[in-house]
Amino acid sequence: MSTQPRILIAEDESGIADTLQYVLRTDGFVPVWCATAEQAIAQFAAEPPALAILDVGLPDMNGFELFKRLQALPGGALVPMIFLTARSDEIDRVVGLELGADDYIAKPFSPRELVARVRTILRRSARGGHPAGAAGPAGAAATAAPALPAAAPAAAPAGPFALDSERMQIRYYGRLLELSRYEYGLLRLLVQRPGRVYTRDDLLRLVWDEASDSFDRTVDAHVKTLRAKLKAIAPEVDAIRTLRGTGYALNEDLPLDGA
Repeated sequence: MSTQPRILIAEDESGIADTLQYVLRTDGFVPVWCATAEQAIAQFAAEPPALAILDVGLPDMNGFELFKRLQALPGGALVPMIFLTARSDEIDRVVGLELGADDYIAKPFSPRELVARVRTILRRSARGGHPAGAAGPAGAAATAAPALPAAAPAAAPAGPFALDSERMQIRYYGRLLELSRYEYGLLRLLVQRPGRVYTRDDLLRLVWDEASDSFDRTVDAHVKTLRAKLKAIAPEVDAIRTLRGTGYALNEDLPLDGA
């Protein structure tokens, strides 16, 4: 059996697939091309890859739905995934990141840049001791939660947030939040240091574990989705503060009753 990392490619355009297979193979990977979502599901179920590249516009299934189907397979939540799409709308990027994707690349793209991102994600996963993945069951982050500095306290401070590090869960005004892996890591970091201002570079380094150009808007996208989930529970409360030109911080003066 080959020890080279297998990369699953779900892409219906043969020209793009050929290019991806060539650059991946040249860089020491074993590409596995599937032209449809059903083929990708079968290949993934037979042997989970080291990483999956999913085209959003597949002919038989939306790439976001494929992502969720793959995550539901044994070991699927631990496999990092990259979305590949011709669309450049912000909403598509936000949806992909909210689902828990590790990166999002819009066509046209540089094949070499994509390979560099693949290597970055796999390197980050290896440092974590296991493959990266997205959220597991509703309300729980996957086992591949990003590591925080050792100095961070194990328990959340008193207030509307209740942090359960062992279960990788966070409650807000008593309600369990349904968070992707990166949403969990981001909110956990903020909750443990109320009022502490984190720059985007800080958050990329501490939550994503790599301040890489491939995550230029990732922090903003995740803060946006986090705010929406918090607002759904306490509409009148602004839990996350934005310091323009600087970064983000958890509001130190949150009411205890959500009013």
